Amino acid sequence: MLRCGLLGGKLGHSYSPRIHAMLGDYEYRLYEKAPAELESFLLRGDWDGLNVTIPYKKSVLRYCSALSETAAHTGSVNTLLRLPGGRIYGENTDVFGFEALLRHAGYEARGKRAAVLGNGGGAAAVCEALRRQGTAEVITLCRGSEYFSDPSLLGDIQLVINATPVGMYPNNGAAAIELRALRGCEFAADLIYNPARSALLLEAERLGIPCADGLYMLSAQAKRSSEIFTGTELDDGLIDRVERTLRREERNVILIGMPGCGKSSMARLLGEALGRRVYDSDDEIVRAAGCDIPAIFARGGEEEFRSLETQTLRELGKLSGAVIATGGGCVTREENYPLLHQNGVLIWLRRGLEKLPTDGRPISMSADLGGLYARRAPLYARWADHTVSNDAAPENTLRELLAVLET
Repeated sequence: MLRCGLLGGKLGHSYSPRIHAMLGDYEYRLYEKAPAELESFLLRGDWDGLNVTIPYKKSVLRYCSALSETAAHTGSVNTLLRLPGGRIYGENTDVFGFEALLRHAGYEARGKRAAVLGNGGGAAAVCEALRRQGTAEVITLCRGSEYFSDPSLLGDIQLVINATPVGMYPNNGAAAIELRALRGCEFAADLIYNPARSALLLEAERLGIPCADGLYMLSAQAKRSSEIFTGTELDDGLIDRVERTLRREERNVILIGMPGCGKSSMARLLGEALGRRVYDSDDEIVRAAGCDIPAIFARGGEEEFRSLETQTLRELGKLSGAVIATGGGCVTREENYPLLHQNGVLIWLRRGLEKLPTDGRPISMSADLGGLYARRAPLYARWADHTVSNDAAPENTLRELLAVLET
């Protein structure tokens, strides 16, 4: 069996083994190597084919006996093949991957002005892909560039691509540039795929700018790498299948809704049905505070509780592939939305007011329930990607939730 894998610095959250399991019948392992280990592994390691990621896409060049034309143009390699006699062939499938991303997004880069953030291997591949697409001008922005401190100096930029690790898990929330400072931006792409919506893409959404994360590019370059490993051509339809599967598996399922609408119980049922980890934000708050929610309210009022809630959602929102039940009032803080939205699909679980319990719920006990609902319902509606009723039997609600998640 072919011995393949991913070579890089830190690989704990890589999707590559699961992707390649869908692409071919070969071993695929993660090889985390320090710089001092690189030469020994490449020259004497037990591997037949490798993908290469940060920080080695340029470092591996000197070990290659032959390069593809694309790899030579970019000065960057993300795919290695062991040749007879131990020689090493280097290819760059990231160029193919980014071209596929643009096609999938329906964006025409020809004649446009583009800004590429970064100067590593990913940025080199993006620049080569844009050159092939006929982009009129490509400006590369390195750290320390004046453009980072004053993006307005770029002038009319139609296309922005982040090829830096800024904003990548676990450092969610950071962005290398602010899109609002640009004139005429009409498309933004981020090679980051975890989180699915980086801070850059969240800003693009707020500004109404079409955007794309890096998952489609990852899937496309992996398909092309697999062909190189095995010498077998694969149907391009596999890219769509792999991307859809990963997106469905990795997104968090987040339940929002009124206190007492059944979020916690339905999250448990949903977690069992999907085989996923389940988290309840109220439970996490209690664990962090060391006391129950009524005690938090008695000690510091709603303000302390809401602050603890935001801190909790900041960590829960970074997760992937989890089911998360939230507190009923999380929607009252706008800052909580991007924390949940970055990796999740939000479902408003609705239940008739007459069925909502209030015991042990400080806000529900102290407020008019109808008035509370009137204030929060527009927020639930605005945040939710889907709405599911929980007025029927739990098994009926579960079926509806599962059906929604298949769309």
